[in-house]
Amino acid sequence: MIISQWPSPRPSPASGRGGESASLAPVLGGEGWGEGVAAAADFSLPIAGDTQRALARGWLYLGLVALIGSGLFSLLLVLARTPGISAWLPTGDFFRVSLVVHVDLSVLVWFSAIAGMLWSLNTAARGAVWSWVALGLCAAGSLLMSLAAFVSPGTPIMANYIPVLDSPLFHAGLAVFGAGAALQVLRSLWAAERIGPAPGGEGALRFGLNASVVAAAVALLAMAASLALVPTVLDGKAYYEILFWGVGHALQFTWTLLMLVAWLWLAQACGARVALSPRVVLLLFALALASVFVTPYAYLAHDVASVEHRVLHTWAMRFGGGLAIFPVALAVVLALARARDLPPNARPLRAALWSSIGLFAAGGVIGLFIGGSNVTIPAHYHGCIVGVTLALMGLVYLLLPQLGWRAPQGRLAVAQPVLYAVGQFMHIAGLVWSGGYGVQRKVAGSEQVLRGTGEIAGMGLMGLGGLVAIVGGLLFVVVVWRAMRTRR
Repeated sequence: MIISQWPSPRPSPASGRGGESASLAPVLGGEGWGEGVAAAADFSLPIAGDTQRALARGWLYLGLVALIGSGLFSLLLVLARTPGISAWLPTGDFFRVSLVVHVDLSVLVWFSAIAGMLWSLNTAARGAVWSWVALGLCAAGSLLMSLAAFVSPGTPIMANYIPVLDSPLFHAGLAVFGAGAALQVLRSLWAAERIGPAPGGEGALRFGLNASVVAAAVALLAMAASLALVPTVLDGKAYYEILFWGVGHALQFTWTLLMLVAWLWLAQACGARVALSPRVVLLLFALALASVFVTPYAYLAHDVASVEHRVLHTWAMRFGGGLAIFPVALAVVLALARARDLPPNARPLRAALWSSIGLFAAGGVIGLFIGGSNVTIPAHYHGCIVGVTLALMGLVYLLLPQLGWRAPQGRLAVAQPVLYAVGQFMHIAGLVWSGGYGVQRKVAGSEQVLRGTGEIAGMGLMGLGGLVAIVGGLLFVVVVWRAMRTRR
């Protein structure tokens, strides 16, 4: 039985194990493309046991709470940067404190929670108690980090990847969350399911999930190395920037691998036959995984505070991530374009998949035009990050029936990912527009120094798009909550 309430085409009789064609049909393109699709693999996973599903539900709850908190803080962020409204709100530290908590909840906690959900479904039942402990630690750490914004905000430090509030309460929360994440990674490595010597579509997805765990383990090693090597005499901004640089780049491989797994899984559930063999998919996942091992080399080869150290991480992310993403994205897009019979109730999945690919591609294209430190930079990573988020949202929709709830239904479930994506497109378009005028990042209110009509219009579009995206993000919680009200 497959993890999907939506029926998916099964492999043809000529297929080998896991639906892989026994012939040498082409992987993509050419006159044999249709033949390759007919023998396409089944990229989905079998249903997990009760223990794994209970764990997955727990991690999903944490992810939903993180999205709610992130949405509330993002509302304050958008209002603080919107002309005409920002004058009514405090600026400076208010904006930056909100930005720190928003980023940590929407990226670090949300992604880690959904990773915990998927890793729980991909592992054996042994050692499940350690995952429950990990979940408790992550929840407690997230709560402490959120409370710090109101109780002990300290000085907000806008470091890349993991911004922090320089206060004891926030540091304690981040440490507790990190301990929980590390425990979940270790347990996922220990209880990982084997993919076998001749993996089919299922084995390829399992390898992708296992590879994401390994990438997360590399990020933990990078964290330990940074704590040991980064000079503590540096000022706060420089210290945390260097501390999290290697960690953040390694984690990007984790999120990217999860997104690629989600794209293939969602395409299968939508009735699209992806014309990639499991071996090719496994090779692409392995390429992304191999690139993450540039991280320990960067720590061994160069001083942690050197330019060479920073450049190595950036190069690995662009090279390894780019080479793995493009073929999968192209194959999924072609498969979706050729798909004709959409399975019942799969419209929300298709909407999430198209939105994810489109937004991630927009963020990638914007990244090619970054020059200087302005709001073009957040336009790039907002596109990419929300592209990953939409893929994981679609995967949550797919898995809800297998976690004991009903599938998302109705127009709202279809409109949610589209609304979220449209809002983010407007948001990043406004940022790119304003970036052309040199509007700086990580500032708000009068600090933005908006002189002309073009700058004001760009940031106004940014604000309107941000509000639309916030509504779309919170609607995801509404759709999931409505589905959770009815148990299967």
